[in-house]
Amino acid sequence: MQYKGENGFRHNQAEKLGILVTNLGTPDAPTTPALRRYLGEFLADPRVVEVPRLLWWLILHGVILRIRPSRSAKAYREVWEQQGSPLLTHTANQCEEIRKSLHAKYGQNVVVAFAMRYGNPSIVSVLDDLQSQGVRQLLVLPLYPQYSGSTSASTFDAIASDFVKRRWLPDFRFISHYPDYPPYIEAMARHIEDYWSNNGRHEKLILSFHGVPLKYLMRGDPYHCECHKTSRLLAERLGLTKDQYMTTFQSRFGREEWLQPYTDKTLQSLPEQGVASIDVFCPGFSSDCLETIEEIDQENRDYFMKAGGKAFSYIPALNATPGHIKALVSLIEDNLQGWTVPDNKPEVLAARAERAKSLGSEV
Repeated sequence: MQYKGENGFRHNQAEKLGILVTNLGTPDAPTTPALRRYLGEFLADPRVVEVPRLLWWLILHGVILRIRPSRSAKAYREVWEQQGSPLLTHTANQCEEIRKSLHAKYGQNVVVAFAMRYGNPSIVSVLDDLQSQGVRQLLVLPLYPQYSGSTSASTFDAIASDFVKRRWLPDFRFISHYPDYPPYIEAMARHIEDYWSNNGRHEKLILSFHGVPLKYLMRGDPYHCECHKTSRLLAERLGLTKDQYMTTFQSRFGREEWLQPYTDKTLQSLPEQGVASIDVFCPGFSSDCLETIEEIDQENRDYFMKAGGKAFSYIPALNATPGHIKALVSLIEDNLQGWTVPDNKPEVLAARAERAKSLGSEV
């Protein structure tokens, strides 16, 4: 009997150790049809919107996807770059820098790729590619420092959903969060200090995180606590007193109560409290994107200045800066403990293929 391999598998195929970096996602273009597809996938995720499915389906398809895509497309056009969406560009750059660093240390038998939870490149397509390259050990790093069911857990859901359809699963590790990881705190602190050194420092530092509905906290989601922990550790590292920084939450959607204080309301109220100048940094965003470039540096800047503020500075996200890449590589290496990079010596691969052939395999 002859045994044939599936999905391009061969017994002399080199085995690889894979690193999959993931982020939230982006539409394929700043157009209404592209936003309708993207938002349809994003807002249909039960981890993102915890509303009874039938009711939410009617609201989503009957109202939201008829109105919001055109508005979101206009906002995306404001930030779209020649290479595409800023989030896609920055994530690709981060992946490339991580790849360079790991290849320099461990060689070409480490595969580094990135995927988006929603949109492209999809998790399914990238997992297919990793499997075809012979990845037998897989570490997944979602670029969400603070855990939430709507982000980290949703990414795990997508991977698990894919895995149930695969016959051969890789050894698997998943980094669910890193809100207090010392190299991450240090990377942010040095990034902010460098910005202050080059651009000056204002009265108060606003640390703005993406919001989630308050009910998620009430149901046990640790996101709120992890955001405040990151803020506290970062402020301590920067030597800030409690009146020199604030933690706020942005990007709320719908009419229900979300985590407070809200970033927009806070910035509108600060001038009348005597705060004339602020710096804003977003510790939960690993890459600049619509929510930082348009929402913070444009929309919320306007709120603050129109309310009487005198000076506003947005400190960019860490993106692919050397300090951030160093922290992410350190995080990856910490979570690879106990795994070894395959050496794939030609004689080892040849012997494996010969043994398989002796048992009747054609591949």
